[in-house]
Amino acid sequence: MKRTVLLLASAAVAATAIADSKIIPIETDNVGLVYSVGDDGRLYQRYLGRKLDRQSEYANLPQGIEAYLTHGMEDYFEPALHINHADGNQSTLLKYVDSATTTNADGSVSTVITLADPVYKDEVKMHFTAFPDVDVISAYTEIKNNENKPVELEKYASSLLSFNRPAYYLTQYNGDWANEANLHEQKLEYGKKQLDTNLGSRHNMFLSQFFQLGLDEPAQENSGEVLAGTLGWTGNYRYTFEVDNKGMLRVISGINPYNSEYTIAKGETFTTPEFFFTLSQNGKGGASRNFHDWARQYRLKDGQGDRMTLLNNWEATYFDFDEAKLIQLCKDAKTLGVDMFLLDDGWFANKYPRNGDTAGLGDWGENEAKLPNGFYPVIEEAKKQGVKFGLWIEPEMVNPKSELYEQHKDWVITLPNRDEYYFRNQLVLDLSNPKVQDYVFSVLDDLKTKYPEIAFFKWDCNSPITNIYSPYEKNQKHLYVDYVKGLYNVLDRVKAKYPDLAIMMCAGGSGRGDYKGLEYFTEFWPSDNTDPVERLFIQWGFSQVFPAKTLCAHVTSWNRDASIKFKTDVAMMGKLGFDINLHELSEGDLRYAQQAVREYNRLKPAILHGDQFRLVSPYEGEHTSTMYVTKDKSNAVVFAFDVYPRYNEKLYNVKLAGLDPAKTYTVKEINRQDCNDSHVGQYSGNYLMNVGLPMFSGNKLSSRVYEVSAN
Repeated sequence: MKRTVLLLASAAVAATAIADSKIIPIETDNVGLVYSVGDDGRLYQRYLGRKLDRQSEYANLPQGIEAYLTHGMEDYFEPALHINHADGNQSTLLKYVDSATTTNADGSVSTVITLADPVYKDEVKMHFTAFPDVDVISAYTEIKNNENKPVELEKYASSLLSFNRPAYYLTQYNGDWANEANLHEQKLEYGKKQLDTNLGSRHNMFLSQFFQLGLDEPAQENSGEVLAGTLGWTGNYRYTFEVDNKGMLRVISGINPYNSEYTIAKGETFTTPEFFFTLSQNGKGGASRNFHDWARQYRLKDGQGDRMTLLNNWEATYFDFDEAKLIQLCKDAKTLGVDMFLLDDGWFANKYPRNGDTAGLGDWGENEAKLPNGFYPVIEEAKKQGVKFGLWIEPEMVNPKSELYEQHKDWVITLPNRDEYYFRNQLVLDLSNPKVQDYVFSVLDDLKTKYPEIAFFKWDCNSPITNIYSPYEKNQKHLYVDYVKGLYNVLDRVKAKYPDLAIMMCAGGSGRGDYKGLEYFTEFWPSDNTDPVERLFIQWGFSQVFPAKTLCAHVTSWNRDASIKFKTDVAMMGKLGFDINLHELSEGDLRYAQQAVREYNRLKPAILHGDQFRLVSPYEGEHTSTMYVTKDKSNAVVFAFDVYPRYNEKLYNVKLAGLDPAKTYTVKEINRQDCNDSHVGQYSGNYLMNVGLPMFSGNKLSSRVYEVSAN
């Protein structure tokens, strides 16, 4: 009893100390983000690092950097907030008002810190949600105009995080169409480094929307302190990394303010998108697994559910198909053993038929020459074969050669006094316009109403915004932001009416792949490049923050030097699909593909729901390996690839990870070309993780898959 009283007294003292010093901790199981109120009434970030066992000790730390830096005062570095007031004054001073913390039904903990300008009365609410069990924190701000006239937001960040460490190493993932998510690392020195995009309707074509920050040393896969972050925004974004004269780093995240100054009226509130981050003490791999667990549990549409395997017609037919060909493809899907047949581009438009990519976008009636009976016969065949039917759409885009363009040019983002510039022969519809939002929603809704059996949509968005002018917007600087808001309005309606509908987020490759979009979409398309060698790098990049079940990976005709086995093994590390002509496969290759589908379905608990471990990087040589382990550590699958090894190259064992060291595991090679499993042996988890197994070879474009099962 005496000990209990002492403990309670100690806890009370700690709580009093925190309250007296106005310290506001935001904590997960292993991460602490701590704010405090200074003697000047302003809010400061006191700490971001490994969570301390005693909250009272946060008070011993130095005050730190102002938490949400504003323009026009005494700080000379990049601000998080810049408001142009109606009287011409551009300065803002924010002082602490109050804070509140609540525990949500899902176990997450939300904290709101309210700040206000004592002169202009404008209010900023900093919102944080901590997800304790997965060590992820989300941050966003609400900015309210409490003045008598409109104000203009010139900069409006979602988050500002600060660090005081010896060194900072930034890892970014960039490239181009068909060359996405390439890893590049650099040390941050004095000054600014910015990562941003200006694409409008999408967030990526050259630069992926996530980063990693190695603290003290370059980010390692399995060790070291690494911050990983990404923004939930399907549009222009900016990350600013600024190292100041004292070696301190500020990381500012949010919407790219480029040509996006936003005016809000009296009493209105502007809400920024969420910035998500995790701080790992176990390198990039630990950060990835945090994000994967968080996504499946808290963010993804149907995060805990299954994903359908599919056969897509694109490479089998391109635009050249008819009812008979599609019926045969439904039969092929059954033969292959996949869950769904997906009909891609080319099924719509009559006045300007969609027989190529130059016409028809916007006219979403079934093409009568190709589909005289609509989709009814195809859907009936799919039902007969026991497979689902899915459909490609691109409802935000329009070809100038279309009836929609002729009838509603006022719905199109295009300059009124210049020649139109086309990206992939198309223009972007103006989703800032509510009428256009209604139309875009109706594309999916009309199809789903007419054909309720449609089980899946592939929602494409190939063009960034060109000819940047909205016939609807009164303030053209609002277009970039309002387009994305309009998109979310549409997707909210889709999700409300069809909550269980599976939808792929596709955008000319990885133009869209973010954690706001994935509230509405079950998966996304990482790249139009399906060459399996390139996909090893692309999928490695996106796996840094996205779990396997979100990454659509298809077996196609790309890279004819690679076997069907090599291609399929690569695709099995994501959400498996096929985009091939089955009738071009040999009997042996078809038999192998059928087996691979069965194996994939059996291994889904590990691949789609388990922990991922990137064992050997493709950036470090001509071999790579990735592993997936079920949460109970009872089963695992290891993928090992030889790309272009050197002659007589020395090969090393692959050390596994994530197993129970005390358990005994049976290892066998599965998914072999001959369709026969091969027993490898029995080993302790300790042996497999510390000694490993010889899984690589000197053969070019070869691959092996190993199943690891606890006895």
